[in-house]
Amino acid sequence: MAHIPDGILSAPVLIGGAVIAAGGVAMALRRLEDRMVPRAAILSAAFFAGSLIAVPVGPSSVHLLFTGLMGVMLGLMAFPAVLVALLLQTVLFGFGGLTTLGVNTVNIALPGVLLGLALGPAIRAASPGRAAMLAAVCGALSVAGTGALVALSLWLSSPVFVPVAKIMLITYLPLALGEAAVTAAAVGFLSRVQPAALRLVAT
Repeated sequence: MAHIPDGILSAPVLIGGAVIAAGGVAMALRRLEDRMVPRAAILSAAFFAGSLIAVPVGPSSVHLLFTGLMGVMLGLMAFPAVLVALLLQTVLFGFGGLTTLGVNTVNIALPGVLLGLALGPAIRAASPGRAAMLAAVCGALSVAGTGALVALSLWLSSPVFVPVAKIMLITYLPLALGEAAVTAAAVGFLSRVQPAALRLVAT
């Protein structure tokens, strides 16, 4: 449940998430170049579509996030890409909520951005095989990071959610493996046929 609905989180968590999300989006848009827009739109659409295919895991359900891939290919632009997709999902399908839009954006985008900035240079400089391996790490850890942030958001809002947060962390483990495989395949392919697609136009 990466899409936390309205009415669950406390006001300080909601405000903190909104502030961080706004800061991330503002930083990204300040550095935006026209050539990044199509790439951001494609990856935002992939995230939007992937989120509609949920796989039940225990008491919850999971879906591909593509945030590790977004972090590598978009850097900070992952913030607005995720924000737009989450807003459309909330308005069109009722996933998440409007008051939790900032928190959900941070929980989903931030791990991918940080890992993309950390591992992106090594991925772009590596051979296709090694790039795929590093991308797998990026994809898996970005999912783990999202799970940890979702659990933290719930825990900070109320101790009552601690058992739920622990169960949710377990449900993210199979997703991390799937995300690692998808991210590795995408980056390995791009590294072989179009390495320029992995370079950040704006960092």
